Amino acid sequence: MSEITVVVPSYNHAPFVERTLRSIFAQSHRPEKLIVIDDGSKDESVVIVERTLSECPFPSELIIRENRGLCATLNEGLAISDGDYFAYIGSDDVWKRSMLTEQIALLDSRPKAVLAFCHAYLIDEDDNIIDSTANWTDFADGDMLSHLLRGQIFSSPGVVYRRSALADHRWNEQSILEDYELYLRLAGEGEFARNTNILCGWRQHGSNVSSNMPKMIAEWIAAQDRVAESLPMGREELDRIQTELRFRSVASLVRSGYRREAFGMFRENIGGARSISQVVKLLARLVVPRSLFEANKMRKRRRSIARNGKMTV
Repeated sequence: MSEITVVVPSYNHAPFVERTLRSIFAQSHRPEKLIVIDDGSKDESVVIVERTLSECPFPSELIIRENRGLCATLNEGLAISDGDYFAYIGSDDVWKRSMLTEQIALLDSRPKAVLAFCHAYLIDEDDNIIDSTANWTDFADGDMLSHLLRGQIFSSPGVVYRRSALADHRWNEQSILEDYELYLRLAGEGEFARNTNILCGWRQHGSNVSSNMPKMIAEWIAAQDRVAESLPMGREELDRIQTELRFRSVASLVRSGYRREAFGMFRENIGGARSISQVVKLLARLVVPRSLFEANKMRKRRRSIARNGKMTV
């Protein structure tokens, strides 16, 4: 049986971390080891983790230290892990019971794949399912580079890495988005194996970096620039792709409430439009009152909760 080490970088998620750990305990494919690294939490996380790990049905370890940041924590976890595969899950996210079983089986069947990924439920503070990444896109399977460059990025809780693929790679400890740059580098080395099932819950709350769209877009571009020399394209083509990415991101900025930033990005990157109709649609979004977006967002959230209920493992 293929072996996997699971790492939980834990930081100030006292309300959620027990739920995270118990979703790992419940896996139908048990990890060889679970490593929890508390990254200098200021809340009750350590107490909760220690109590919960006392019930772990397989080997586990808790490391407590000062705050160094998520990417440094992931690098530390990878360095002390072993096995064929590696996965991590944030201390506020959850896995469905079949997560590791399905992703490891997928990687076992795809020897050229460097990682396996899947769709995720978006869940709120009370585990209510408020959306799903399956509603956004089908994602691609195999060669993901062109999709990554255009902002199609899957959520990290659903990823299992082939450990050998990480031998020459680490998380960039200066990056604010822990995975994107690593994905870009790995995309040049092998396939990304897509699982179309929903296998995890990606928690959405006020402290998520992913809720800050301007910061995310800036980091996408910065990460692309950092790996530019290894990409199979010249600077001119990458500039064109980045202009298109910024232009398409206008809609996301509007949805997130960053209307002023959206106007600026629209004006500065209109050359990234692929058609007149795309320009017209974005203009319409820019003039629609934010209250309408918020009302529509809340309607979709209520419908999702009524239809899907709470996330179960």
